[in-house]
Amino acid sequence: MSSLGIETPAPSVASPVIANRMRGYARQDGRKGIRNYLLVAYLVECAHHVARMIAAPHQQGGVQLVGFPGCYPSDYADRVMTDIATHPNVGAVLLVSLGCEEFQRTRLKAAIAASGRPVELLTIQACGGTAGTVARGREWVEQQLVSLTAAPTVPVGLSDLVIGTKCGGSDGLSGVTINPAVGFASDLLVDAGAAVMFEETCELIGCEEHMASRAVTPELAEALRAAVRKADEYYTALGHGSFGGGNIKYGLSTLEEKSLGAYAKSGSRPIRGVLKPGVRPPSGGLYLMDTVNDGPVRFGIPNINDTQTITEMVASGCHLILFTTGAGSVVGQAVAPVIKGVSNSRTYHRMEGDMDVNGGTIADGVETVEDVGRHLVDAIIAAASGEPTKSEALGHQEFVLAYKTYEPLGPGCLPV
Repeated sequence: MSSLGIETPAPSVASPVIANRMRGYARQDGRKGIRNYLLVAYLVECAHHVARMIAAPHQQGGVQLVGFPGCYPSDYADRVMTDIATHPNVGAVLLVSLGCEEFQRTRLKAAIAASGRPVELLTIQACGGTAGTVARGREWVEQQLVSLTAAPTVPVGLSDLVIGTKCGGSDGLSGVTINPAVGFASDLLVDAGAAVMFEETCELIGCEEHMASRAVTPELAEALRAAVRKADEYYTALGHGSFGGGNIKYGLSTLEEKSLGAYAKSGSRPIRGVLKPGVRPPSGGLYLMDTVNDGPVRFGIPNINDTQTITEMVASGCHLILFTTGAGSVVGQAVAPVIKGVSNSRTYHRMEGDMDVNGGTIADGVETVEDVGRHLVDAIIAAASGEPTKSEALGHQEFVLAYKTYEPLGPGCLPV
């Protein structure tokens, strides 16, 4: 990073705070969840309203709403919905189908049952319509919440966690305050055995050689270059880049400046692999998530909004998301708590109810990058100990899933 003129200091401690207060839920596949959510999942947009009606009375009681709006088949959506429904933060799932969509609902139900989670499938056309389905759904949800609330917990360490990093509404300070602090936190987490992923290959154009120099094998270095090259070609075909008027309004001048700021979130540790949505990190360490479609432009903008790519990182196992902003984003997520860090004190004080960590103190000269990085790790430990993040307390449950296509990972993508 120093070669880019952005200093991400090496951690001054070998390991972060001992997280002996973190508790979670043991899952059949060996993972541990830090939440025990009940998901209500609609399997086509026509079932969305009914699913929302079922979930609404318990929105603050551990019931989250997710779903896929499409009607025709999608291998990508099938995979992401399966990964979300069997995510370690999920304890039970209610599937809501209209009945005539082409989503493979019985296959999804079987996968959830095989994971050891309670699951129910309600088909609106067979349940007497809206009122009948809502009544049956709410009855099932209320029964399951009793057992989910009483579920035993187990100790959780930082090495049990998968953390995603993401930025949105970046400004001119993001790349010199909160994003390097996330990079410092990433180094601390990796050193403690956690898996950390960063993404936004569309904003890493020009950074590919720097990433390649951190790859653990030459084959992975080429895979990193290829991921950024694909993003460049895709966005060139679309005729635009990931750089908008909001970025300019809040102080960013070029895509290169934004890219360097995004790259700062990756810290300084070696990169151990490239992931695609639904592929989980095989071990601790730092990974690049590739969220750009494979093949020609078919479905438009790959990252239609920040929520889409957060959903994809959660499908790859993220327990928590570190989300940075400068202009002021309020997004949360249905399955993984979102911890928001802000780049400047003006936005922090204007939107303090939404922000968890103020990185503006770095520009103010009050704190260092290392100080704020440790605050971010402390926020992770607090969230993994059951304390709600600001977005959780405010009831944010964002979830977006659209059509995309991906080929399997190449042989050099996960070398270790």
